[in-house]
Amino acid sequence: MNKPIGVFDAGIGSYAIVDKIRKSYPSQDIVYLADRKSFPYGAKDHEELLTSIAKATEYLSEYGCSAVVLASNAPSIVVMDDLLKLASLPVIGILPPVKDACLNSKTKKIAILGVRSMVESPEFKRYLIENTIEECDVYGVNASELVNLVEDFSFRNDKEKTQQSVSLFLEKLLEIYPNIDVITLSSTHLPWLKEFFLNAQPHIIFLDPSDKVIEEIRSHVTFGNGVVDCIATESKQFSIKDFNEALSGLKTGLIAKLVHI
Repeated sequence: MNKPIGVFDAGIGSYAIVDKIRKSYPSQDIVYLADRKSFPYGAKDHEELLTSIAKATEYLSEYGCSAVVLASNAPSIVVMDDLLKLASLPVIGILPPVKDACLNSKTKKIAILGVRSMVESPEFKRYLIENTIEECDVYGVNASELVNLVEDFSFRNDKEKTQQSVSLFLEKLLEIYPNIDVITLSSTHLPWLKEFFLNAQPHIIFLDPSDKVIEEIRSHVTFGNGVVDCIATESKQFSIKDFNEALSGLKTGLIAKLVHI
């Protein structure tokens, strides 16, 4: 491979970013790492999260990557500043598009859906202060319960259950914040559920933060062979066999090789 770009997180969610890179830059070589041993990122405290992310980033550096996409919203918010002090190569995070959401909102009331560790973190609150446009109200909302709909493949295998879960979640959200008209799907799992969000509330605009990542990696793109090298760690609970079944279910054409970080 020629100067591959690394893409990683702890789950299947980040494959959507790999797919977007493949479509946007067909000749770019990619190393796709699923650090299943560290799943879920959203349940870790700051130090645990930084340790896991730093190990994965350094591994991808040693693997030969020229830049890395940290394809997970929570650590991109919570530990990115500390990670950049440790990393030996450029790291691009995925962040809630708060300014775009404010600009797209007519009511000036928007919601950022993410995992608990992100929306409850002081770093997230600081990020909102720094990025919210004046007169726009922004609400961070814990959507961790929806992540499992992707991880356990309900969104493919049980669409009725998935639609009911997403619809109920949005109903409760709109009871609390009735005038929200823009929502950012700020966990890499949530864009897989976009059709269910739109079915439930078609009048709301749902933004995918990964669109910004495709723009930001442009300066790191090189001419290669369009190869995707897929690797994964595993734990007793999250085996590489199960991960490869998920890759097959998504029709990715990829088979992950087991690595140890």
